[in-house]
Amino acid sequence: MNQIIKHKDQRVAVLIDVQNMYHSAKNLYAARVNFKEVLKTAVANRRLIRAIGYVVRTESREEQAFFEALTKIGIELKIKDLQVFPGGMKKADWDVGLTIDAVRLAELVIDAIVLITGDGDFVPLVEYLKGKGRQVEIVAFGRSASGKLREIADDFTDLDQNPGKYLLKTK
Repeated sequence: MNQIIKHKDQRVAVLIDVQNMYHSAKNLYAARVNFKEVLKTAVANRRLIRAIGYVVRTESREEQAFFEALTKIGIELKIKDLQVFPGGMKKADWDVGLTIDAVRLAELVIDAIVLITGDGDFVPLVEYLKGKGRQVEIVAFGRSASGKLREIADDFTDLDQNPGKYLLKTK
């Protein structure tokens, strides 16, 4: 991976796979993600154009306070209701929505797109965005991130390198 330049005039879009990050932090550290610090690291003192978090709402609506906290730190939310199928299987997947937004943003005046996810399903998206001349950066917990995703991104920030900074202890 080449050393990339992150200069202050770059226009940046940050797309956050909230479920992926939430589950990674929970499984690896039994903790919650400090999205404020993660966003700050992703932006890296550049011009933030949009920060979008992709979240899922459950029937109980218990995540409402969490959603409000994300909005308060400047993350625009796209909310999808959790689907529960007969038999109890649950599905909530934002991969297509995040991908479409990334493709749309790449058509605008964006220099860099930061994907906050470790999900290997986004490999074709990263390849597409790079083909459009965009700098594509990944921010994720290295231990749960796809190796291929890390490899093809222009830059990979491993949150495992400083977990204390990027995690909130659960009560």
